[in-house]
Amino acid sequence: MDNAFDIQEIMKLLPHRYPFIMIDRILELTPGEKVIALKNVTINEPFFQGHFPENPVMPGVLIIEAMGQAGAVLAAKSLDRGPHGSLIYFRGMDKGKFRKPVTPGDQLICEMKFLKQRRTVFRMSGTAYVDEKVVAEAELMATFGERK
Repeated sequence: MDNAFDIQEIMKLLPHRYPFIMIDRILELTPGEKVIALKNVTINEPFFQGHFPENPVMPGVLIIEAMGQAGAVLAAKSLDRGPHGSLIYFRGMDKGKFRKPVTPGDQLICEMKFLKQRRTVFRMSGTAYVDEKVVAEAELMATFGERK
């Protein structure tokens, strides 16, 4: 498998669509180990209209969402859950920290690593970077669930 792919492949794995798809490209993927994803942050993002018009900052919860979506791609590729498989639901977060603001023009890099898995529940550690500087980090938990 090619370990990098574009938005078309991401959208085959995730149910998210504009304006809520938070990753643009997978730069690296090692099934069962880690994923590195890219989000191009532009002034055209709908959340910048209100957060904050005079000083646009990407909301921290959306940085976590980008990390979670990258982790969902890793889980789907690692556990062979394709586009017709189960959805991946966010279950919780520990050790979340925001270090620096993310602003228009930044390239947000999300790196997620598997920590452990028990049946359909998994835990990953995540770090988000801009220009090789840590902007956020957290441990995320998620689970597979059925599509309705």
